[in-house]
Amino acid sequence: MENSSAETLQFDIMQIMEMLPHRYPFLLVDRITECVPGKYCKGYKNLTMNEAFFQGHFPGNPIMPGVLQAEALAQVGAGVLLTLPEYKGKLFVYAGIDNCRFKSMVRPGDRLDMTVELVKAKGPVVKAHGKAYVGEKLAMEADMIFSVV
Repeated sequence: MENSSAETLQFDIMQIMEMLPHRYPFLLVDRITECVPGKYCKGYKNLTMNEAFFQGHFPGNPIMPGVLQAEALAQVGAGVLLTLPEYKGKLFVYAGIDNCRFKSMVRPGDRLDMTVELVKAKGPVVKAHGKAYVGEKLAMEADMIFSVV
């Protein structure tokens, strides 16, 4: 973990792979740029035409599937939790997604910037709110519920 201040952490791709079990093609975050354990994390995914999902969704007019945007948001959100001692080394899965809205398309060449804020953590159930942007434009947002397995 790179430590840029007493509370704010950053993670490169190698550190993210130590925290998360995901691997290509399902590792959907390239870097965590800012993380305050138990509060929020910011990260991004650079998208290129080489992404496996762009090959079939939709050929000639490729867009990132919304479900994968939600998954990318969850992976950034994992940083908020996995940096806390009580959740270190645990596995989180989606238990629910509420108020999920897709506002604009995400295409090859875009950088998906994501922010996830912890709303509530009580035992094995965690609630968070996340937003994903391309530039200044909101691409999607969701209220997420995670469960520790």
